[in-house]
Amino acid sequence: MTDTDVTRSPARLLAELTLEEKAALLDGSDFWHTEPVERLGVPALMVTDGPHGLRKQAEGDDHLGLTNSVPATCFPPAAGLASSWDVDLLHRVGQALGRETRAEGVAVLLGPGVNMKRSPLCGRNFEYFSEDPVLAGDLAAALVQGVQSQGVGTSLKHFAANNQETQRMTVSADVDERTLREVYLTAFERVVRTAQPWTVMCSYNRINGVYASEDPWLLTDVLRGEWGFSGLVVSDWGAVNVREDGVRAGLDLEMPSSSGAGTQRILEAVSTGSLTTEDLDRAVLRVLELVEKARPALADPGTVDVDAHHALAREAARASAVLLKNEDRVLPLTATGGTIAVVGEFARTPRYQGAGSSQVNPTRLDDALTALRAQFDGSREVTFAAGYVPEADPDDAAGEGARALVAEAVEQAAAADVVVLFLGLPASYESEGYDREHTNLPPEQLDLLQAVVAANPRTVVVLANGSVVNLEPWQHSVPAVLEGWLGGQAGGGAVADLLSGVANPSGKLAETIPVHYRDNPTVGNFPGEHGHVRYGEGLLIGYRWYDAHSLPVAAAFGHGLSYTTFGYSDLRVEPGAAGGVDVHVTVTNTGEVAGAEVVQVYVADLDATVFRPDAELKGFARVHLEPGQAQEVSIALDERAFSFWHSATGRWVVEGGEFGVRVGASSRDVRLASTVTLAGDGVSVPLQVDSELDVWLAHPSAGPLVRERLEDTPWAGMVFDPQHGAMMRAIPLVRLTRFPGFPIAEHDLPGLIPG
Repeated sequence: MTDTDVTRSPARLLAELTLEEKAALLDGSDFWHTEPVERLGVPALMVTDGPHGLRKQAEGDDHLGLTNSVPATCFPPAAGLASSWDVDLLHRVGQALGRETRAEGVAVLLGPGVNMKRSPLCGRNFEYFSEDPVLAGDLAAALVQGVQSQGVGTSLKHFAANNQETQRMTVSADVDERTLREVYLTAFERVVRTAQPWTVMCSYNRINGVYASEDPWLLTDVLRGEWGFSGLVVSDWGAVNVREDGVRAGLDLEMPSSSGAGTQRILEAVSTGSLTTEDLDRAVLRVLELVEKARPALADPGTVDVDAHHALAREAARASAVLLKNEDRVLPLTATGGTIAVVGEFARTPRYQGAGSSQVNPTRLDDALTALRAQFDGSREVTFAAGYVPEADPDDAAGEGARALVAEAVEQAAAADVVVLFLGLPASYESEGYDREHTNLPPEQLDLLQAVVAANPRTVVVLANGSVVNLEPWQHSVPAVLEGWLGGQAGGGAVADLLSGVANPSGKLAETIPVHYRDNPTVGNFPGEHGHVRYGEGLLIGYRWYDAHSLPVAAAFGHGLSYTTFGYSDLRVEPGAAGGVDVHVTVTNTGEVAGAEVVQVYVADLDATVFRPDAELKGFARVHLEPGQAQEVSIALDERAFSFWHSATGRWVVEGGEFGVRVGASSRDVRLASTVTLAGDGVSVPLQVDSELDVWLAHPSAGPLVRERLEDTPWAGMVFDPQHGAMMRAIPLVRLTRFPGFPIAEHDLPGLIPG
C-alpha cells in the first residue's frame, strides 16, 4: 500500500470505484472479513466476537471459530458486569478489550448487546445487561467508549426488540411504539448519543411484521435521523432478507459473505432502477469511512499486558457478585476457625461464561477451590467434595454415582464448621440459539442442597449462572447466598476474595429475581405463537411489573448487601440544567469496613394523564467510603428523565405537575423521598373534527371557544353534569353537532381548530 492510497479520502475512493466494486464492498469476503479493493488499496477489515472477550478464529480453524479461538482475557459477561453498576469499571474493561482487539489486528469487536431482559427464559440473557434501559444504556456506553478509545470499533447489538432465541431469525416482535421507544430502544439511544459506536448490528427478527434488516423507520428515520448515528449498520450474521431492500432501508454491510448472492441482487436492482445509485453510494461510503477509521490501529497494533488484564478481570468479577443474603454475619469467613467444607463441582471446574458465539478461550482460568485454599493458606483446613457432575450422566440411570457424590458431600459437611456450596446452571441450560425451559436449578443440585443443609445448617450458597434462578423456597434454609453470575476467567479468585473478606461485596442486581417464574410479566406472551410474540405487558417489564401488581419478589431490582452498612441523609432536589433536576444526598458508611454503595434514583409521575409505571430508575452513582466517612452524592436528571413518549404527537413530552423523586439502595429499599413540580411542555393532543368533546374542552385555545358556545344552553347542564357528563363528553364533537338543538354546527368545527 502506498502513501497515496492511505491518504485518499473515502469520498475520493468512492468516485474511483466501479459499480461492481461498490456492490462487492457491501458484502463480506468470508465469515469475518469485509471485502478488499486491492486496486485502490482498500484493505479487508476483520470483525469478530465478542462482548466480554475477543473470540478471534485461529488460523485454519473452523469457520465459526467456536472450537479454537486465540487466547484472550475472558471478562465477566454483561449479566455480571451490569451488577457492578460501575461506569468507570466498564470503561476500563472496554479499554482492555480494545487493546486486545487492536493487538490481534481486528477492527471491530462485535458487542456489546443491550437488549432488554424481557423474560428470564431468554437463553442469551447472560450476554445482556439489564431489564432497565437506563442502566443498560449507561453501562454499555461506558464500555463502548473504553473500547473505541483504543482505535478500534464496537458493534452495538442486536437492533432491535431481539428478546428471545426461539424463532429468533423470523419471529415478529409485536410491540406498540410507546413501549418500543420507552423500553426497547432507549438503551440503544443512550449509547448512540453518548458514545457513537462505529457500527450498529441489526437483529434477525421482525418488528411489527417488518424485518429489522430492511426497516427504514428503524435504521434510517430513528437511528440516523433522530439520534444522529453516523456509523455503519451491519447485519447480524445471516440476518439479511432481501438485500436491495436492506440497502434502501439503511443496512450497509451484509455479513458473513453471501457468496456473491447479495452483490448480484444489488447489481440487478441498480440495473432495473429499483435501487438508486444514491442509495448504493451512501452505503458504500459508510464502508469506506469504517476502513478509514480502522487504518491507524491496523498499522500500529500495540501490545497487551495479559497479567494486568487478568487482574482487571478479577476486580470486575468481585464488583459483579451480589450478596443476596447474609444472616448472623456468617460471611465473611474468618481467618481462623474450624474446617471449611467446599462442596460442588463448580468450585473446582468453574462455569465462567455462556455458550454460543461469545465463548472466549481464556488466557488462564482460576477456580474457587484453589483460590480459597491459597487465601487461608493453612490457617483453616479446606476440604472438598464434588457433590454432583455439572451435566447429568445418562449412564447413571439408577443414580448410584449421584448418591455416592451426595454421601461424600454430606460426610464432609457434617464434619465442618461451615460449608460453602457451589451451585449453578450447567452450560446446556442457557445458550445462544435456544431459550430456557424453566428457571430452576438442576434437580440433583437441589437434592444435594437439602442433604448438605440437613448435615450442617451453616451453609453458604455460591451461585454460577448467567440468568436468574429460583431461590424459593431453599434460600430460607441457608444463612447466606452469594450470586456470582458467570465470573469470567478470574471469577474463582474473586469469589475467594469475597468469601474471605479480602474484598467487600458491592454488586446490585440488574434484574429482579421473582418468587416464581409464573409471576414474571411475559407469562402467556413468551415465546409467542405462529411467528408472532405479543409484548402484552407493554411498559411493565421487570420491576415495573412486580411493583404495579404489588407482587412479592425473591430479590428486588437493585438489591445487594455489603459487609458494612450505609446511611442516607440530607436529600435535596434542585433545578438543574435545561429543564432537568439535580439530586443531592449524603451517604455515610455506618459500619466497620470500607465498602461501596450504589445510590439509585427513581422517578414517579404523580399527576400523569397517561399510564406510567409506579417508579422508574432514572439515575445512579457508585461511591466508595471508608468506615465513618460521609460524602455528598450528586446525580443529574435531565428533562428526559421525567418524560414519556406521547403517541398522539409523536414526541417526548414532560407533562406539567408533581413528580416523586425516590432515593434508595434498591427499587424496594427507598431511604429518602421528595417531590418536585415541573412546568412541563404544555403539549396538547392535536384536534380533529371527530375528537371527543373531552379533548376539545381540554385544548388550550379551542376549549374556551367550545365552552362559550355551550354556556347558557340546556346542553351545558348535560355536558357538565357530575353524574352523566362523562358519557356526553366521550362523544366525538362532530357527532354531537348533529344532535337536535346542539349549539355548534358541523361546518363550524374546522374554524375552531387552531391553524
